[in-house]
Amino acid sequence: MTARGPLLLGVRHHGPGSARAVLRALDAAAPGVVLVEGPPEGDALVALAADEAMRPPVALLAHAVDDPGRAAFWPMAEFSPEWVALRWALAHGVPVRFIDLPAAHSLALPSEEGDGEAKEGGEEGEREGGREGERDTSGDTGGLRIDPLAVLAEAAGYDDPERWWEDVVEHQGAGRTGDPFAPFDAVAEAMGALREEYGSGGDRRDLVREAHMRVHLRAARKEFGDDRVAVVCGAWHVPALAGTYTATADRALLRGLPKVKAEMTWVPWTHRRLARHSGYGAGIDSPGWYGHLFAAPDRPVERWLTKVAGLLRDEDRMVSSAHVIEAVRLAETLAVMRGRPLAGLTETTDAIRAVMCDGSDVPLALVQDRLVVGDVLGEVPDAAPAVPLQRDLAKAQRALRLKPEAHERELDLDLRKETDAAKSRLLHRLRLLGVGWGVPGVGRGSTGTFRESWRLCWEPELYVKVAEAGVWGTTVRSAATAKAESRAVSATALAEITALAEECLLAELPDALPVVMRALADRAALDADVGHLAQALPALARSLRYGDVRSTDTAALGEVAAGLAERVCVGLPPACAGLDADGAAQMRTHLDGVHTAIGLLPAVRDGDLAARWGAVLLKLAGRDTIPGVIRGRAARLLLDDGRLPEDEAARFMGLALSPGTPPADAAAWIEGFVGGAPGGGMLLVHDARLLGLVDTWLTGVPAEAFTDVLPLLRRTFSAYEPGVRRTLGELVRRGPATAPATGTAAPYEAAAPGFATTLDAARADAVLPVLRLLLGPGAGHLRAQALVPEQAHATTEGKR
Repeated sequence: MTARGPLLLGVRHHGPGSARAVLRALDAAAPGVVLVEGPPEGDALVALAADEAMRPPVALLAHAVDDPGRAAFWPMAEFSPEWVALRWALAHGVPVRFIDLPAAHSLALPSEEGDGEAKEGGEEGEREGGREGERDTSGDTGGLRIDPLAVLAEAAGYDDPERWWEDVVEHQGAGRTGDPFAPFDAVAEAMGALREEYGSGGDRRDLVREAHMRVHLRAARKEFGDDRVAVVCGAWHVPALAGTYTATADRALLRGLPKVKAEMTWVPWTHRRLARHSGYGAGIDSPGWYGHLFAAPDRPVERWLTKVAGLLRDEDRMVSSAHVIEAVRLAETLAVMRGRPLAGLTETTDAIRAVMCDGSDVPLALVQDRLVVGDVLGEVPDAAPAVPLQRDLAKAQRALRLKPEAHERELDLDLRKETDAAKSRLLHRLRLLGVGWGVPGVGRGSTGTFRESWRLCWEPELYVKVAEAGVWGTTVRSAATAKAESRAVSATALAEITALAEECLLAELPDALPVVMRALADRAALDADVGHLAQALPALARSLRYGDVRSTDTAALGEVAAGLAERVCVGLPPACAGLDADGAAQMRTHLDGVHTAIGLLPAVRDGDLAARWGAVLLKLAGRDTIPGVIRGRAARLLLDDGRLPEDEAARFMGLALSPGTPPADAAAWIEGFVGGAPGGGMLLVHDARLLGLVDTWLTGVPAEAFTDVLPLLRRTFSAYEPGVRRTLGELVRRGPATAPATGTAAPYEAAAPGFATTLDAARADAVLPVLRLLLGPGAGHLRAQALVPEQAHATTEGKR
């Protein structure tokens, strides 16, 4: 720069071209102090940026001590100009200071005045709970919101701000020669013109922040001299720092700001959270691409397309070296045709689509997700400050070799192994604390067996959740216990407490269980709503199964569960009478849940509870005042359990589908009997009489009523797997084997090709050892000879 004074380096946050330019300017100017846009509380943490264990992307995290949920992040990537400035200062032994508004003030400001972000320049802070995008200039131009990059790009004749930025900054190259300060002079001139046109934006937040920056700038100039100060800040703020403002006016703006006690630390960040689509106001469209541009020593296009080829090969796509060579040629040709200095992301993407992806956007989406955005997760050293709960969590993660990763991955656990059981406990305790690192997978882990499956993905926001959970305790176990006890005391719904009891057993929190059990017993004694009781019972039954798996004493829980089951048996039939369609559908869901739960309760071993439940189902199946969907479901459950002979099931269906039954009621019965349950379609495939009854009824529905029952039937049969629907269609096409002799439908051909008419007992017995391994010790009573094929299928599905 030709003018004397502080070196004002206006940058684009997370811009690799800006980062390279900052490095060149600092090397040329050799300032005595470097001032960086960011919260001054971070000054005490700057030295950690030089630690070998610190690997960007990382972020400064500030949170209010009294309210950890009020938090803000200041992310930095390897290609962020602020990060480059920090590293340069530390490497050269030059003091470095943050000069933006302190986090103690920014966290105390109301959300509409809190830290926002313009796409160009502005506060780096990303506020939890809401972020700002374009700069608001409503105070000056009647409500306009501008993106400085977009305005400059439009003035230069570009319709894409990202493409303009690449052409004028990123493609200038790491080895650019000439005046190292010229780019910043040009940026300052452009931003000055924008500020003259749009003013400060009419946002008091920016005025206050810039006043605070000027206060620090004056102090540094007084201490080090005008020519010894370098400032790295968002380009939007350069005119405000270069202009003439009095110290008195700045102090007046800063007087009386609200303030909270804040703490700050470094936390890992991810490229995905740097992306604009994540909601980050200062985000960029392609952090992975920008990281590549910054790190590549030469030939960035060739190196990028080589990376893409490697990714596609890993996904078993045929991509050779010839593809890479041809893609490079095409990208360079497109750049020439479009008048660009070098091939950019647009040209390389077009080349990848045409050459490596055969014109398909499906593999291209993988490149966009894995490389253009990326899943890079930074690391911070152990010396970084952290709340005690975070340290305990990190210790557990290291002990269990359960490393936080930014990309989603599957984790299968065998609870018979101590390490896997400890991982399960940790993940369940974190879920109870609201730290959603893992989500239980649907399947093997959902029925209380020895296996669990999880989907793990660590997001930077989880550090805030850990800080919030720190109010409950200093270790994961003590915090989860305290929060479980608090939830038990404040819970108002019975289902909420039973779900909490299940969580406590999964997380193995024996100290919390007595409090939860007292609350459960009290609430269960007062709640007379059968729907609430039915909704609460499945969680208790699963808890008992989990207790067995995890060797937890659940005797008290079993007594409560048995009592709830007894009350459900007594109250369910009258509760099902007179329900409308929505109420019947909800009660049908409760019916399925209670049936599964009763099968899991230890009390069924003496047969009394199982017999009472069977009598309840029989009463529901045969009572005309019960909605059809519940009657049909009760009949199906009885049939699956072997408590209803096939002849009796056919009689129930015949009555439900008789000509005197309204078509809508008959369709509801069919939905309850063969819809929404595992094996529903296979039941019709194997039982020719039931299929004949359904077919006879369906063909006899009057034309004027068929339109009304069609949605119910479509919903029922569309849930079947394609192979089942195809087999049913084939059976119906063949028609009955013999003509009807009486009022009942004749049987269809016994089975589709590949199915025998009788059961092969020897082959059925051969699967019993495998079933016992899958279902556990409680499956020892299974006898395949006693089950017809559809009953064996339904029982296995239910157990699974």
